[in-house]
Amino acid sequence: MGDGHADMDLVTAIGIGGAGIVAGAINAIAGGGSLLTFPVLLAAGLPSVSANVTNTVGIVPGTIGGSIGYRAELRGQWRRVVRLGIPGVIGGLIGGVVLLVTPASVFDAVVPVLVAGACMLLLAQPRLARRIQGRREGRTPRSPPGADPRPDPRPAHSGGPALWTGVLIVGVYAGYFGAAAGVMFLALFGLLLDDTLQRANALKGVLAGVINAVAAVLFAAFGPVEWAAAFALGLGTILGGRVGAAIAQRIPDRPLRLGVAFGGLLIAALLAYRAVP
Repeated sequence: MGDGHADMDLVTAIGIGGAGIVAGAINAIAGGGSLLTFPVLLAAGLPSVSANVTNTVGIVPGTIGGSIGYRAELRGQWRRVVRLGIPGVIGGLIGGVVLLVTPASVFDAVVPVLVAGACMLLLAQPRLARRIQGRREGRTPRSPPGADPRPDPRPAHSGGPALWTGVLIVGVYAGYFGAAAGVMFLALFGLLLDDTLQRANALKGVLAGVINAVAAVLFAAFGPVEWAAAFALGLGTILGGRVGAAIAQRIPDRPLRLGVAFGGLLIAALLAYRAVP
């Protein structure tokens, strides 16, 4: 792979940082911020693979920072995090290596499908979350008087080999492209773990953050990262995550989610048109 663009003017860097702020807020409110930042990097002139790896590197600070807010829900889950982090990291490395060693033309052909699929998952996320929450609440016994009101720190169900394999597969996707990987994790946990939506969300955030970080290290060493863009994007996502967390309770996520998803579908159509010989 060649290097990303070496030069980037200040106006472009500011624009990418601004997109990072919006994406960080979107991730805090609705999720799917990568569906905004990836096409912005393409519009800035980065080749598709360079835009993808730069996006992965740039969103890591915001992803890790977002997990801090779930400290309470992660109580008692750290053994689970380690157990599932192993296949997640292996999958992320596999996906990242596949991205780097295959021709850029392959990624150009596949990415419209990946973007469109990520948009559909983003649209389906609220319904999925409601179904998971309903199932969990229906099976949660009442706590006796005087019991600790906090969630039981012991994992209710390990998920077994099926969960391990599923995390591996989603990890491959996350390392290769990654948009809406968190929605895939949430669906997987909803099917195979008997736990609350909040704790599944916390687990999802940590695993996604770890996989992104590992893929980012791989891309930093061997990928065509545009560092000025990654730096601007990272600063933006950190700031946007803080802003989004502050306003998440005040702004309904449905209009934002619809806008991101349908904008992403338009981008997918344009990418598909560009990929046609």
